[in-house]
Amino acid sequence: MADSFSYFSLRWRLVVLAVFACAAVWLSGGVLRANMSEGGLSGPIRVIDGDTFEVAGTTIRLHAIDAVENDQMCRTQQGKDWACGGWVTKVVKDRYSGAIARCEAVDIDRYGRTVARCSALGEDVGAWLVREGMAFAYVEYGDDYVAIERSAAAVNRGLHAVRVQTPSEHRKSRVKRISQRPPSDGKCVIKGNISADGERIYHQPGQRFYARTRINIAKGERWFCSAGAAQAAGWRPAQR
Repeated sequence: MADSFSYFSLRWRLVVLAVFACAAVWLSGGVLRANMSEGGLSGPIRVIDGDTFEVAGTTIRLHAIDAVENDQMCRTQQGKDWACGGWVTKVVKDRYSGAIARCEAVDIDRYGRTVARCSALGEDVGAWLVREGMAFAYVEYGDDYVAIERSAAAVNRGLHAVRVQTPSEHRKSRVKRISQRPPSDGKCVIKGNISADGERIYHQPGQRFYARTRINIAKGERWFCSAGAAQAAGWRPAQR
């Protein structure tokens, strides 16, 4: 009798555990459905650069805006060169890193990134960036922020106060001037690679993945002459 009682007690324990396991799976599915449904997703922001975020594990390219590239330089009214690209990325990171974004997908770009409108801290992220002069309206993909850009330019806010090449023109000129192979003097051999999720990582000779890393200048990858130059442009060192 005691053996029979123990047997049925064990069976009931197993049934209860199975019920709890099913409930946990259902609840986790509900969370996933809440984070991504009908083209929308939400979650904390990880800033990649001035117009590219990661939200809920998805790389987001903000719709209808274009921010200066991490390696881009501007010229002040006093004629001094200024690393405006790195400055914009820092400002965006300081404001939005860890903030909860709610994004609505619009398209998928040629790099496989989700193009989306995102809101965070109570307002449209693209609108804030353009209004503060941190990015420009990207009229090739939408006129959502054209009027906002005009207002920012009228008062010389942010990048409108300096001489700056449009990000798209900078990308084109960079492709033309950066060789697929390292310079012939053998000094600039550090490989600035961009990972699949948009993270900028540089590899130095002797590191594990240096030989297999290929530089694709069309993606914005490049060669560096020093680790300091790579870091200043927004790249981080490879871990191995």
